[in-house]
Amino acid sequence: MIDVNEAISRLDWSKEPQGLYAPIAYALSSGGKRLRMQLVLSGCRVVGGNEAEALPFAQAIEVFHNFTLLHDDVMDKADVRRGKPTVHVKWNDNTAILSGDQMLIEAYRLLEQVPAARLPQLLHLFSQTATEVCEGQQYDVDFEQRDDVQISEYIEMIRLKTSVLLAAALKGGGIIGGADDKEKEALYNYGIHLGLAFQIQDDLLDCFGDPQTFGKAIGGDISCNKKTYLMLSALKNADPAQREQIAGWLAQTTPSQQKIDAMKGLYVATNAREAAEQAIREHTRKALECLQALPDNSEKQRLEAMALSLVNRKS
Repeated sequence: MIDVNEAISRLDWSKEPQGLYAPIAYALSSGGKRLRMQLVLSGCRVVGGNEAEALPFAQAIEVFHNFTLLHDDVMDKADVRRGKPTVHVKWNDNTAILSGDQMLIEAYRLLEQVPAARLPQLLHLFSQTATEVCEGQQYDVDFEQRDDVQISEYIEMIRLKTSVLLAAALKGGGIIGGADDKEKEALYNYGIHLGLAFQIQDDLLDCFGDPQTFGKAIGGDISCNKKTYLMLSALKNADPAQREQIAGWLAQTTPSQQKIDAMKGLYVATNAREAAEQAIREHTRKALECLQALPDNSEKQRLEAMALSLVNRKS
């Protein structure tokens, strides 16, 4: 099996000007799970394909994903990513934006290296997914100005912002591996539900995780009043007194540990934490159901194990 970290480290960012490329090298060297990259290769292997042919697409997906993180961190004013200063903190906002732009271009250059016969399908999938990710980000921004966001709207936002890239990774790997239409659909839908479970778990970890393993400060979503599954569930389930308390904390725009602790308590009291945990289990179950359409082999077992591991992940 291909070592995804080694494959990323082979990408050459020694070009000039280093003011553009050094931040890219920094962002890609900070680790992470390389989940999307792994999913491309897994999608190829599970249908009997040659993972080496899928590597350029896997690299393209990984570079694209990290491009979105550079821009997200600027928009969210995030100081830490994977336990290290974010690019806009280490350099500045303009550098993060421009280096992120270049990463998007580099992702398309990597895409050029896929098997020629598969390029039209993969190019369409990649571009459509890139558009959907941007749409999801815009919904996320729009939600900041609304006080009537519904849980169903939030699910659609994270489907676009997070799930479609996981789904495209799997389907793209399947396309390169020669998957039939039923297998491609199964891989894509598995990725959608995997992504929904992943993001809701991320919401949970942002509130209830360990900062040493999570890699980011706990309570960041609460501090900036972000509309998460937890907040929306709390608002939906709250009694009048709890709703008044939530409104009071949301009105306090200055970050504080007191606000974080109070909101965490309300998430427990309104059963929002329990609702999020149940949603994670449900989307994990649906992801596993999608795998039934794929060949029975060791790679399918790895995909099953991956879905189950999300329920208990700590980072």
